[in-house]
Amino acid sequence: MLAITILGNNSALPAFDRHPTAQVVTLDEHLFLVDCGEGTQMQMAKYRIRRSRINHIFISHLHGDHYFGLIGLITSMGLLGREHDLHLFAPAPLREMIDLQLKVADTKLPFTLHFHPLNEEGIIAKEEKFRVSCFRVNHRIPCWGFRFDQIKAPRRINPELAVKHGVPAAFYDKLKWGEDYTTKEGLLIKNELVTIPSSKPLSYAYSADTCYTESIADKVKNVDILYHETTYLKDMEDRAAKRFHCTTVQAATIASKAAAKRLLIGHFSSKYEILHEFEREAREVFPNTDLALEGVSYRVF
Repeated sequence: MLAITILGNNSALPAFDRHPTAQVVTLDEHLFLVDCGEGTQMQMAKYRIRRSRINHIFISHLHGDHYFGLIGLITSMGLLGREHDLHLFAPAPLREMIDLQLKVADTKLPFTLHFHPLNEEGIIAKEEKFRVSCFRVNHRIPCWGFRFDQIKAPRRINPELAVKHGVPAAFYDKLKWGEDYTTKEGLLIKNELVTIPSSKPLSYAYSADTCYTESIADKVKNVDILYHETTYLKDMEDRAAKRFHCTTVQAATIASKAAAKRLLIGHFSSKYEILHEFEREAREVFPNTDLALEGVSYRVF
């Protein structure tokens, strides 16, 4: 299961009860926090996101609306007695800032904070059931997008057939990965006799703050859900380019070129109170577009 829960969908300034960027990605039993703007802790409490379940945090870049809530969240985790490790993936200068904030407050965390600087494109985190990679986007300062890919065994076991053909339960993990089984009598049980193909692994991409950059489409190819910043409506294309941001049409064009299945748009400029036009304009280019609304979880099973 894949779900994207939006905690903040606004750009630099909180406005109209919209908050700076933050979202939680759920991939099976794993929760990932992507960006951590001011007020993220309050939003997590409001939408009942458990801090203790978040073991990986990804910060796209060092504009305040994407990380000003981070130090508060980290120290709150310590105050609440967290003991298990926390992994933080972010531009390298953030490490010095966090260390300084903890030092001047004489705060010692009761858990280990692992800092992973973002330097090169590629895989930055991988465990048995997921893989996370980063890619460069085009903003005023170094900025990164993230892609989350589910890792799952290519086959599912049919228990009744496995028992019928004498395959022991201890061999089931190998069956999931396509191995054949040979009985003690030397009889070969072909994998396809006792398994069926799994569904396609799920994927999500977060493209972060960027001006229109077609190369991003290659990095997010075929994802189930793409989040792309859409700071301005299409009539503000010149302003978007000067400020290294995108419009509705530009975000939808990237989704189309990437053959994404669904597009979420967010990072709305505070000059807009009503957002319906964002959705309408983007859908003209990419029909399966939705506004990234705070408190909503967008799911794929």
